[in-house]
Amino acid sequence: MADKKYYFSVDLGATSGRTIVATLADNKIELEELTRFDNNLIETGGHFYWDIYALYNEIIKGLKIVAARQLPITSIGIDTWGVDFVFVADDGALLRNPMAYRDPHTFGMMEQYFDKVVDKKKVYDITGIQFMNFNSLFQLYAMKEAGNTALANAKKILFLPDALSYMLTGEMVCEYTIASTSQILDPRTKELDDTLLNSIGLKRDQFGKMVVPGTKIGTLTEEVQKMTGLGAVPVIAVAGHDTASAVAAVPAKNEKFAYLSSGTWSLMGIETKDAIIDDKSYELNFTNEGGVEGTTRFLKNICGMWLYERCRKEWTDAPKSHPELQAEAMKQPAFRSIINPDDKSFANPSSMVEAIQEYCRKTGQHVPEGYAEICRCIFDSLALRYREVFGYLKEMAAFPIDVLHIIGGGSLNGYLNQFTANSLGVEVLAGPQEGTAIGNIMLQAKAAGDVSDIWEMRSIIANSISMKQFLPADKEQWDEAYAKYLEITEKA
Repeated sequence: MADKKYYFSVDLGATSGRTIVATLADNKIELEELTRFDNNLIETGGHFYWDIYALYNEIIKGLKIVAARQLPITSIGIDTWGVDFVFVADDGALLRNPMAYRDPHTFGMMEQYFDKVVDKKKVYDITGIQFMNFNSLFQLYAMKEAGNTALANAKKILFLPDALSYMLTGEMVCEYTIASTSQILDPRTKELDDTLLNSIGLKRDQFGKMVVPGTKIGTLTEEVQKMTGLGAVPVIAVAGHDTASAVAAVPAKNEKFAYLSSGTWSLMGIETKDAIIDDKSYELNFTNEGGVEGTTRFLKNICGMWLYERCRKEWTDAPKSHPELQAEAMKQPAFRSIINPDDKSFANPSSMVEAIQEYCRKTGQHVPEGYAEICRCIFDSLALRYREVFGYLKEMAAFPIDVLHIIGGGSLNGYLNQFTANSLGVEVLAGPQEGTAIGNIMLQAKAAGDVSDIWEMRSIIANSISMKQFLPADKEQWDEAYAKYLEITEKA
């Protein structure tokens, strides 16, 4: 791998997106952000939609920059958030902009589906996916019940990364990791389930051919080539679900690790050969999503830095810089106020500060005042919740877990990383911050034959970044705090 190779990555989140060009040479990967843009919701006619044409236009802009700089890109890969999809008509045109998972049309529909169509336990036994009202199954059911004409006229249904790849290539596929977020896929057969499809009046041939990460979808159409000034560049199905791409970038040495993809949400899990679907995983609402090379990402969503981000918007007197604010928080007494970050009262309150204070009041604790006390409460509580979920993972994993890898934006939070190591009692390795884009690019490199498998990918990533190590300390203090956490969360 001596020659320098260029890859083009599109990484789309629910609030913003970016295009990135990466180089791979001498067992190292380097990233350069080309463009960054907002991903705006459109509210019209009583619904919320994504502007897929605006996203497509941003991809074209990024490709034009590549052409202008005469960068010989090997391929293109796209990852996005999960569950959302686009309808395609008989003539190949898109039927409306895709509805957004934040649209309230699914409220109450999940319960109605279980009551009238397929039993809740049966849905979990088939899919192993945790229940969220916006999963594709419930979105499609809500649309069917509402008489949605785009659904009624859909020849094909494409998940978002597959829809954007279709706009670039004219080829329709159903990429495995993104399909696994839908609550329609059976992780044992690795195919969409006929029982669930039939339950919402759909057929398997309304979705594209199932492909795994690293599969070539097609090449840029002549139209896109003319617009951008590029040639027939291949478009690769990477791990289309952004978390799957991020987990592919965990620089682990072997399979005995857990990961924490840390951002607004914290996703904690393990990589397994087979899905874990049993009474325990059902009771704890764990999810089994598609990973690379046939693996399953067995994980749980935890309300992560959402609490901190929402409070920061309310604090008028807090320092603007994260390090200054957090340094003030560290001067506060530990474990004075503890919350369960996943309590439903923190889902979307009008004031997060008041919601935290009310939780502490209700559970007979010190009510935190001011940004420093509240920030300390959030960080202490997140680390304790991580310990609880890590304990569940240790019970259900078929192997000992030696290390926790923290990836994503939260990997830069040194205080919380150290608290997590202390709380869990295992080594914590932080980085890379840019996990999703790196995973996307490495899967393109695999498709090009530049890397052989996931472990070579991870070795190159480890060689390209500097990870920070956090070792456990203060065991007795954290054991006492965890006992207090269990007692308080039981009360709430």
